[in-house]
Amino acid sequence: MEELNYLLYISVLGVTTVAMAAYLVFFISQNKAVRKVARAILVSSGVLQTLYIVSRYMLTGHTPITSQHETVIFFAWATTWAYLSFRWRYTVKNFGTFVAILIFCLVFISSLAHRDVTVLVPALQSAWLPIHAGVSLVAYGFLSLAFCGGLMYLLLERELKAKKFGFFFERLPSLEALDQLNSHCITAGFVFLTLGIVTGSVWARQAWGTYWQWDPKETWSLITWFLYLVQIHQRLTVGWRGKRAAVMAVVGFLSVLFTLWGVTYFLGGVHSYAG
Repeated sequence: MEELNYLLYISVLGVTTVAMAAYLVFFISQNKAVRKVARAILVSSGVLQTLYIVSRYMLTGHTPITSQHETVIFFAWATTWAYLSFRWRYTVKNFGTFVAILIFCLVFISSLAHRDVTVLVPALQSAWLPIHAGVSLVAYGFLSLAFCGGLMYLLLERELKAKKFGFFFERLPSLEALDQLNSHCITAGFVFLTLGIVTGSVWARQAWGTYWQWDPKETWSLITWFLYLVQIHQRLTVGWRGKRAAVMAVVGFLSVLFTLWGVTYFLGGVHSYAG
């Protein structure tokens, strides 16, 4: 099983790299045939990620979402399938290129963490583990799409402001389309993020006898939630759109990354289980 698990991981890393390369070729050439190939390869990467997670479950005997390696892979998986589900309903010009780069970065980062099987601490031996952690990472997947859309918006807006209708102007969708992408992805991500916090609170009550401990990771998760709440509220009430919304999408995602990794390394706390 260990050998199969390793082979699947190498396949994920290789196929994801090829998918990113194919999307970059399409972004430069704008050849529609290349785009179809790139999308097919990305779907293959998503399938391989799923198989790897399943094989990891069979190897460890629990939901593989407790180490840094497993968390990042699950994050990549959530981003991949969030994008593919989004792409199934909406078409946003060259969005796949930016998402493929992010997915590759996540898979590559996962290769830097050890793949050793870790023994679960008592607090993690709960049915709430896949529910809370899984829902939270699905939220991060959708919020990562908003991050990519925000970057695209800022790149295009910069060219338009400078009146240089060049490389990105020819390849990116309209600012309005990117703003709508931002809204859709943040709304979906915020719903899952809320569910993640609620399920985490219920789990905390079961494990430690209290719904909230103000642990560093809990606190920073709440900060991240408020950042997105403010953006959604301001969009609905005073019409926060455009560049301001794009910047908030980027800032929110940086908060997501700090919640996921920065808290563990710099602040510690009871959530610092993963290695």
